[in-house]
Amino acid sequence: MRFRFGAEGDLTAPSADRLAVGDPRVVDFLAALARRLLAPAVARRFPELGSLGYFLRPAELKRSVEAMTARQEALVFPRGNVFHVPPANVDTIFVYSWAISALAGNHNVVRISSRSAGAAEVILEALNAVDADPVIARTQRMVTYGYDDTITAALSKWCDLRVIWGGDRAVDTIRKHPLKPSARDLTFPDRTSWAVLSAPGWRAADPDARRAAVVGFANDAYWFDQAACSSPRTIFLVGGGDTTGIRAEFVELLLDVVDRRGWTVDPAMAVEKRVNAYELAATGAATALDFPDNRLTAVTLAGAERAPRRWIGAGAFPFAEVGSLTDLVPAMNRQDQTVSYFGFTPAELRAFATELGGRGVDRIVPFGSALTFGAIWDGYDLKREFTRLTTLQ
Repeated sequence: MRFRFGAEGDLTAPSADRLAVGDPRVVDFLAALARRLLAPAVARRFPELGSLGYFLRPAELKRSVEAMTARQEALVFPRGNVFHVPPANVDTIFVYSWAISALAGNHNVVRISSRSAGAAEVILEALNAVDADPVIARTQRMVTYGYDDTITAALSKWCDLRVIWGGDRAVDTIRKHPLKPSARDLTFPDRTSWAVLSAPGWRAADPDARRAAVVGFANDAYWFDQAACSSPRTIFLVGGGDTTGIRAEFVELLLDVVDRRGWTVDPAMAVEKRVNAYELAATGAATALDFPDNRLTAVTLAGAERAPRRWIGAGAFPFAEVGSLTDLVPAMNRQDQTVSYFGFTPAELRAFATELGGRGVDRIVPFGSALTFGAIWDGYDLKREFTRLTTLQ
C-alpha cells in the first residue's frame, strides 16, 4: 500500500473516489466475501467465520443500509476517512467494524497486526480473492506495519474517525498521536464480561436444555481463548439455595463439551492459570480451588465483589453465589461489557438492566451469543458513528 504525503506531511486520501452510503459496489463486494466465508470447508475449520459470513449476507447488509438511512430529519453521508486499529487477539473483529464503515461509504485503512494468524489470514485471502469493482481496492486498504510512530501519526492526521480496539494501554498509546481538529476517536478499551446462571431456571430445565446452554457457554468462553472482551469469566450462580450440585453438573457438562470439540489448553497456559488461581487464594479473593483438567480451572470466590476483572487464563472460571440479579448491581461498573445468561425471565433481566441504569454492562445476551457481534457494540451504534448528517430546512 502506498500513500501520498502533502507538503506538511499530512496523508492524503488513497483515492479521490466518492462512495455513497450503501454503495452498490461495496454491497456486492461484501456479499461476495460472505459467500466465501460461508463455504463449508471454511466454516468447519473456523466456525467464527461462519458467524461473520452470516453478518455479511445480502439480507443483513440491506437491513444495515436501511438503518443508516432511516432519518427523516437529515440527509445521511459517509463520515469520510476512517483509520481502524483492531486487536491482535481477536482475529475477526476488524472485519465487522471495517465492513460497517465501508457500507457507510467511507474510505478505510485497517492496520492488521503482524501477530494476527489463523482466521485473520483466511479472511485476508478471501478479501484478495473476491472479484471486485476497482473502486474497492482504491478506497479500502488492509495494511501491516511494525510499531512505527511516523505511519501511525500520518494515518491519524489523515482520518476523520479513528477506531481503536484493544487494552487501555493500546488506546492511550494511539491517542498520543493527534487528530485533525474536526476528527475524533471511537475507542474500545479493556472490558470485562460475566455469566449469570439462574439456579431455579437450571433446576427447571430438562437435560437437553442444560446441555445446550453449556454448549453455548463453551463457545462463548473457549473461542479466542477467553481473551475477547465479551468472553465470560466469572460465573454467578443466582437464586439462593444449595448450588453445589448445579456447579458440579455444569463443570462436568463443560468438560464433556470441551472433550467433544477437541479443544486444548497449552501446558504453559495451564501453569499460568494455576499460578493466578493461587494468587486469588493468597489475597483472600478465593476460598477454594479446583483443577479437574488442564483445560478447566474452577475457583470459588469469597464474594461477588471479589470477581477478578483481569484475564487469568483460558478456561479459568471463578464461581460466586448471589441471591438475585439485582444483588450484582453494586459490583458492576463501566468496564463491564457483556452479561450472558441462562434460566432467567425477561422481567428479571429487564429489572436488572433498569437497576444498572447505564452505569455498567452494555449487552445482556443468552449463553452462546456473547461473541456474536452486533452493530450496537459497547454502547455505540456503529451505523450512526460511521456516518454524518446534513440537515435541510
